Amino acid sequence: MNVITLLGRVLLSAIFVLSGLGKIGNFSGTQQMMAQHGMPYTALFLIGAILVEVIGGLSVLVGYRARVGAIALALFMIPTTLIFHRNIGEQLQMIMFMKNLSIIGGLLMVAAHGSGSFSLDRRTIAAA
Repeated sequence: MNVITLLGRVLLSAIFVLSGLGKIGNFSGTQQMMAQHGMPYTALFLIGAILVEVIGGLSVLVGYRARVGAIALALFMIPTTLIFHRNIGEQLQMIMFMKNLSIIGGLLMVAAHGSGSFSLDRRTIAAA
């Protein structure tokens, strides 16, 4: 089960780390997309999104304060989902909306059950 928990964390965190790094690589394009969805202060919100995705994603990935990272990512996903995938009348948007709800569910599982044995959290507890 410990390997499965680790694999789950790796797969769950990958979307956030890659998305955050992608936003860095396409900062202006992401800013334009955010503006098209009516978001104000796009640079500020984009920097915040990058920080939450990369730091939260790495937290879940390595299992260091994974519960906090998972909660931060789940909270981040709520407005993200409501802003960017609100037109659930379109099939693709409905799929994206449901995907995000599923990701939130996975993050809540990490928040509830922790990061498992193969994690920095476990090493910190064992060393204390």
